[in-house]
Amino acid sequence: MAEPRILVVLLNYRTADMTLRAAEAALRAMDGLAAEMVIVDNASGDGSFEMLCEAVLQRGWADEGKVRVVASARNGGYGAGNNFGIRQNMSDKTKPDYIYCLNSDAFPDRVAIRALLDVLEFDNELGLAGSYIKGPDGEPHQTAFRFPSIAGEFEGAACTGLISRVLKNSIVPLPLPERSVRVDWLAGASIMMRRSLLDEIGFFDETFFLYYEETDLCRRASLAGYGTIYVRESEVTHIGSVSTGMKEWGRTPTYWFDSRRYYFVKNHGRVYATAATLAHIAGALIWRLRCLVSGRESRAPERFLLDLIQHSLSRSRRNKPSAPLTSSHPSIAD
Repeated sequence: MAEPRILVVLLNYRTADMTLRAAEAALRAMDGLAAEMVIVDNASGDGSFEMLCEAVLQRGWADEGKVRVVASARNGGYGAGNNFGIRQNMSDKTKPDYIYCLNSDAFPDRVAIRALLDVLEFDNELGLAGSYIKGPDGEPHQTAFRFPSIAGEFEGAACTGLISRVLKNSIVPLPLPERSVRVDWLAGASIMMRRSLLDEIGFFDETFFLYYEETDLCRRASLAGYGTIYVRESEVTHIGSVSTGMKEWGRTPTYWFDSRRYYFVKNHGRVYATAATLAHIAGALIWRLRCLVSGRESRAPERFLLDLIQHSLSRSRRNKPSAPLTSSHPSIAD
């Protein structure tokens, strides 16, 4: 029986040096597997494509037939960039059995890709598998979640012990799993998917410019009867937010609000989306009251609640976000 073939999609946006580091780590993890890599430059416009092409040639990766570099003509965001890579297929133009999407600031351990593959090969009811993600300091990152809901929006914004205990089954971030376990959805920094699943349910929804696209994909997989699993044995070191600049956000960008609203409208309808926003506002007001009484500092981004309210009002007649094709905000990573 032929070994399953894997297409590794590595998405770059203005991080060529780090993308090459991620490629080196991925190539080590691909050793012994029937795998190829396609590096997608997501319309960086800063010379990244040329730098990546030259580096791949100099390192002999192209001669080995393991790595290709392609350029997307537009920056359509995380989902669009990965879709562009997925559509490249294997170098012989045939479809792979699995797609492995890796962020440009994520570095898989040697067995990380194999561990994901083994789990999916063992259980045909699974459609997606994601890694245990840790920071460079070894601290684990939150990457396993429940699907967002009205109750989850309220609990997450309120940050209050009593509310969290009552709504414990709606809390979106799951406790850090200590073993491999099924989850609703996974962050997309290191995730493997069956190509047959994507053919059945569709690729990433490109209406999402950034954020919520993997949540939506996992939900569509679930509705089609495929599970998503967090694989503890697959370890990946992730710097995080290098391309998005999220750690330096002063205010939450509009595309985050666009994606959030579109997710709720698409999957639950406009009334539900409005109720989810109202629940978030109510929870946030509870948290702000607690901060006022206790003197503690709110952890919310600057003007977040006001921006959420204004965005909800301004988009009340729309059901899709207005994600830019090019943006001053970088476009990939979680």
